[in-house]
Amino acid sequence: MNAEKRTTVAIIGGGPVGLAAASHVLERGLEPVLLEAGPEIADAVRQWRHVQLFSPWEFNVDKAAARLLTATGWNSPDPAQYPTGAELIEGYLWPLAARTALKDHIHTSSRVTGISRVGFDKVKTGGRAEAPFEIRYQNGAGPKTVLADAVIDASGTWSSPNPAGANGLPAIGEAAASARIAYGMPDVGGAGHHRYSGRTVAVLGAGHSAVGTLIDLARLAAAEPATSVIWLLRGKDPAKSFGGGANDALAARGELGSVLAGLVADKRIRIETEFRVSHITATQAGLRIGAGSACCGRHVDVDELVVATGFRPDLGFLGELRLGLDPALECPPLLAPLIDPNEHSCGTVRPHGARELAQPEPGFYFAGMKSYGRAPTFLMLTGYEQVRSIVAEIAGDHEAARRVELVLPETGVCSASRSSTETTGCCGGPAEADAAACCRTDEAVRQAGGEGCGCGSVDAAPRRETASGPTAACCA
Repeated sequence: MNAEKRTTVAIIGGGPVGLAAASHVLERGLEPVLLEAGPEIADAVRQWRHVQLFSPWEFNVDKAAARLLTATGWNSPDPAQYPTGAELIEGYLWPLAARTALKDHIHTSSRVTGISRVGFDKVKTGGRAEAPFEIRYQNGAGPKTVLADAVIDASGTWSSPNPAGANGLPAIGEAAASARIAYGMPDVGGAGHHRYSGRTVAVLGAGHSAVGTLIDLARLAAAEPATSVIWLLRGKDPAKSFGGGANDALAARGELGSVLAGLVADKRIRIETEFRVSHITATQAGLRIGAGSACCGRHVDVDELVVATGFRPDLGFLGELRLGLDPALECPPLLAPLIDPNEHSCGTVRPHGARELAQPEPGFYFAGMKSYGRAPTFLMLTGYEQVRSIVAEIAGDHEAARRVELVLPETGVCSASRSSTETTGCCGGPAEADAAACCRTDEAVRQAGGEGCGCGSVDAAPRRETASGPTAACCA
């Protein structure tokens, strides 16, 4: 990078992690340029403003951002309180964007459409690393271009939810039935009250977005008895969604699964297990949701469907960059062993940063929920640690980039033995150094020459997915 000018860092996405990245860039004496696709900062958070986080304020405020806010006379929220998405914006994100030095570096209604290197297509190599990035974006004034020395893509995944189809493709008829389908976490008790009250509503999914929506619908049904709730599970064991209960270091997160377990036990929610959606048909009365072949499979008839099956990254505007991605999760390859839901059975993911998130394209990094690709285990606090490390690396402070400055709360859930969970937390806590290890117990066994602690085995205790909720936040 050119040492004669101030290093410019383009940040894509104006959510919690994007704003934290801009705060660290500014604090390091670099020049941030933040591009937010929505008309206001934190556009995705505004879409789940009704949702209460299950992490308290102390886990939702980035340290560099807090230092910027403190200089303005900001009164920090009670660290023990649990904010909603709306309160997260009003008490933290909006003041950060509007009242600090960041305000002159933020561009809203600026959707990025492509990124390349000046004078270089994807094929050309010689001198590539020295060429600035060219970021093209679209706003009300037409196409724009900005140049940057480094790029942090923290655009999230909220705008690209997974479809209802069990094979990763949209179910047959899903697009045609879209008027009666919602994705993510609709505001069941607020703006969506009239849509869902007195209706038969199916919820597809097993993570926290699904759990929170099921609980909201059950509450609506208690007030409006004509409301009926159906839980569609692709798997066979609903207990996997009940979580760690009292063992969870985030009490509200543990309580979430306990409430759902009680609703299921009281038969206030009808469950359809091993229901792998293949067809959705719009009828005069509502929707017919099918699993299996159209002629011979199972089906349920509902008025509305909520699809809460997670999210996937939008990589379309990155086609001219050289990316290295895990073939299954579409996340950085070094991060994949830490978060792979096929293998990773402990709820706490070891803190990580620039090393794990680096790409073959020098100076380009994923951060936040997008860095996790299709994995559902992201926590907001993890994103803050990511961008602290990334910005330190961009600034040339390699020691700070390697340093871990975060201790994450544990879920109290692990698929190793019950005794190890009870005596040492989640398998002894996160691994300290081995990127391939899912937890400290697993790391120790590997270091001793073994094959790991057995996390993910069929005989292990049920595993609880960590936050798959909106914009990587811990949602209740």
